[in-house]
Amino acid sequence: MFTEHPLRRELNDEVHARPPLRIEGPAVVLHLACLRAPDDTGGSDGGDQDLRFIADLARHHGAPAPDPASRYGILPRGETQLKWERHTEFTSYTLVMPRPELQAGAPGWADLPADALQLAASCPGQCVAALVLEFRAAATDPATDLAIESLTQLFPGGEMVGSRVGDGAAAVWTDFRIDTAGFGRLLMVNHSLTGGRAGRMVQRLLEIETYRLMALLGLALIRRSGATLSELEARLKALIERTAAPGSGDLAPSDDSDRLLLNELTGLAAECASLGAATRYRLSAGAAYAELVGRRLSDIREGRLDGLSRLSGFLDRRFTPAMRTCEAFQRRLDQLETGIDRASDMLRTRVDVNLQAQNGALLRDMESRSRVQLRIQEAVEGLSVFAISYYLIGLLKIVAEGLLPHPEQHAEKWLAAIAVPIVLAAVWLGVRRLRRAIKGSDSN
Repeated sequence: MFTEHPLRRELNDEVHARPPLRIEGPAVVLHLACLRAPDDTGGSDGGDQDLRFIADLARHHGAPAPDPASRYGILPRGETQLKWERHTEFTSYTLVMPRPELQAGAPGWADLPADALQLAASCPGQCVAALVLEFRAAATDPATDLAIESLTQLFPGGEMVGSRVGDGAAAVWTDFRIDTAGFGRLLMVNHSLTGGRAGRMVQRLLEIETYRLMALLGLALIRRSGATLSELEARLKALIERTAAPGSGDLAPSDDSDRLLLNELTGLAAECASLGAATRYRLSAGAAYAELVGRRLSDIREGRLDGLSRLSGFLDRRFTPAMRTCEAFQRRLDQLETGIDRASDMLRTRVDVNLQAQNGALLRDMESRSRVQLRIQEAVEGLSVFAISYYLIGLLKIVAEGLLPHPEQHAEKWLAAIAVPIVLAAVWLGVRRLRRAIKGSDSN
């Protein structure tokens, strides 16, 4: 037997994750999607509260508590089915309740049972999506399915959209509004969907609405952050203008002005990085959710219903521009970071040029001082020759006075006079050789 990788079965079962529920006949489907509940410190609890809630649901349905590592599960209870799914940042609950009496032309919505309302009220976390989908059987008269009068009673709030889905196997209507009970409403009339296909189609429709709302969380964030981004852009523009302005009038460059500009640029970069950290995850997640919405719309294979906009057409007019706004915000943020980097490079270039000019002036000043010191040194060397010669001649005279016995003949004076040029030449040559030796050791 081969040695199995420890993750092989988990990876293999990933393609079977989150299977749809079978819907064999008319039913009411309640779908909830709730963001992770925060813990006592305000951070995410990692889904522990959701797991405890799901364990309570399992006990209520007479099933064992799920494995903490499980990402989804189905809890059957008679004809009612409850599916839960744990996603990256939210948990969803889908309750399927069979209602054989539901027909296409019914003028009102079916009442939700008390346990369904209790489920909706007790879900932990913040509810982002709360949907009720009625899956009805087709009427014997096809025209009844599309009766505008009955549809306007179900969706009285405004613009209604609808599509044929599954290549005409069913039809779906909604108005993308929230009713007085807090639920979004979808109506789906089945013509030829089997139980498995019906479950997959319902799941795709629920995911479209869930992912649409999750994606729009990014729009709400950038609306709050838009003013901050505009302020940062204005400050960068002003800093660039100040960086480019020095060199004329009273705005001549100085170390203090460069240091002030650099401090302001550093602070601006820090605020930009903070804004990016606060928005980047949400915007990236929103882009991923928007892509999923597009895929699910493609999967339902829409067709047109006479007189109504399709779901995809409505979302193209309303949802797509919102996502483009999020993308524009992200591009502006990236351009702001690039602009700060360029302004920093420009300021660093100017600082380097100023430093080179200062270093050049310093070197010229040092060269001038070196020439002065050389002249002084040469003058000192000349004086030192005379001083050394003077002391040597004095010593020679003292020696001569001691050695010559006739002081009245002044022989020592004649000797000193004769020695003066010889001593001067010897001292001069000695000092010159010493200077050459010192220069040679410095060059080595």
